Amino acid sequence: MAQSKILLDSNTYFRLAKSIHPLLFCPFGRKEYCLYVAKELDDEYCRSPRLRTKFAWVDDAEFRENRKQRLTLSRSQRNTELPTVYEFLWDQAINSELGVSRVDVTVLAYGYVLNIPVITDDRDMQALAQEYGVEVWTTLELLHLMLEESRIDMSKIRQIAGFWGYEQDLPADFVQDYSRLFGESPPV
Repeated sequence: MAQSKILLDSNTYFRLAKSIHPLLFCPFGRKEYCLYVAKELDDEYCRSPRLRTKFAWVDDAEFRENRKQRLTLSRSQRNTELPTVYEFLWDQAINSELGVSRVDVTVLAYGYVLNIPVITDDRDMQALAQEYGVEVWTTLELLHLMLEESRIDMSKIRQIAGFWGYEQDLPADFVQDYSRLFGESPPV
């Protein structure tokens, strides 16, 4: 069976990769769901002293190794479609005054070109994705899928949610979404 690819934005990767390791390129579930990050995540990480300080573990060999698997693009997708879609998305982001980075737009361009879901909790990314019909899920929706497909259990979800609360890094609408998806109050 072919993989059902899912692309994580940087923030989702930083929120999950240490708690669920290995996170990427580990097919799970009936549809062989497989998580990826864009190669640009590493560039973004290397350019940002704040990210390197807050998430020093990202540079550990085991995490670098897990990020080595990349999404496959045809030559046409890589040389023509991706740059064209990127330009349209970037122009729309500027015109709409959305607070998205170039890496965010690149991730959405991958999602559009490959017709795969993008996981992000960033509301501006979600708004831009909606303009162009890119399927977007939240991190909690991804965790719900992982629970349904037996990739993780409820204790792992509670642990992750509790850590987000401790770090004061809760996604927008966290309490409502958590309760709706998992049928219980969040552990924060």
